[in-house]
Amino acid sequence: MSKQVTTDSPKLFIGLDIHKKSWRFHFTTDLFSGSGHTFPPGSNLIQSYVLKNYTGYEVSIAYEVGCFGYMPARDFESFGWDTLVVNPADIPRPSKSKFMKTDKIDAKNIAQQLKSGNLKKITIPEPVRESLRALTRQRTALVRDYRRIKTRIKSLLMYYHIAIPEGMDSPKWAKRFLEWLTELELDYDNTKRTLGSMLRQYHYIDQEIKELSNEIRKYCKQHHKKDYMLLRSVPGIAGLTAAYILSELGDLRRFTSFKRLASYVGFIPSMQQSGEGLYTGGSTPRANRHVRNMIVEASWQAVRKDPVMQNYFRSHAGKNSKAAIFKVGRKLLSKIHAVIRTEIPYSVGVLS
Repeated sequence: MSKQVTTDSPKLFIGLDIHKKSWRFHFTTDLFSGSGHTFPPGSNLIQSYVLKNYTGYEVSIAYEVGCFGYMPARDFESFGWDTLVVNPADIPRPSKSKFMKTDKIDAKNIAQQLKSGNLKKITIPEPVRESLRALTRQRTALVRDYRRIKTRIKSLLMYYHIAIPEGMDSPKWAKRFLEWLTELELDYDNTKRTLGSMLRQYHYIDQEIKELSNEIRKYCKQHHKKDYMLLRSVPGIAGLTAAYILSELGDLRRFTSFKRLASYVGFIPSMQQSGEGLYTGGSTPRANRHVRNMIVEASWQAVRKDPVMQNYFRSHAGKNSKAAIFKVGRKLLSKIHAVIRTEIPYSVGVLS
């Protein structure tokens, strides 16, 4: 009688919970539940441990995406390991995790879900796109600071009952309004110094936003010219919006269907079903808000510039223009996806 030969290699599944000062691992094989260990931060130590204790195993590893980014994943992939970076919301968790949550429990659960095939990985961005995304997100952070400092300046005026001259109180601050603020006479020197400090902060942030915006547009024109110009052909998509789409989504051709893209960006409704009743609510909280917000803003411009989009908006507006503009945003996203996949610039007024 011939011996039965096992051709499958033994498999090792690793769940990782990353923290600043320590990395918690749990090791599970295809036969045994395994054990957990804590290592100092770094990929090389875990590689040495696996080579010493699990020689000949096919290795799969998973961890939650978070503030530690994708560098560990790139290291694990360089080791030849099957690497999954997963959204925390996509990891199945036992009900008791609401009351018992530790690094040990989290790492073990990730390992078990990885072994069971219950984890769905997210796309790891290329390092060059990740660096562009860092630049666009820095601009987003500056825009938030810009709005805050404007609110603080107006709050200071309100606190001291200083009325803004008629015609100057608008969301976009004109040069004459800034000159009025600079020349404003106040009763106390310290109040004047406070306003002066706020104005210096305002001008600094304003200049930083302008410089970053120019750098982002310039970079995309040089390094992503083809897709950048295709995106610019779509009504409502300005240079910065196109740059944000490229930095956050990368190559839109990777989305094999529009439904996948709409789901990723967040242009799908939330749904609940109970018995025969199916209820749809607002937009899903699962979204890339950086892109979704810019697409919604761009939709207002698209409605003004494109008769097709305007008619679509009118047909859905009714009494709720906000819900209608969200639908326009979804349609605008479909046009963005189409021009990239077909590589044909958009023609205003053409039905599609």
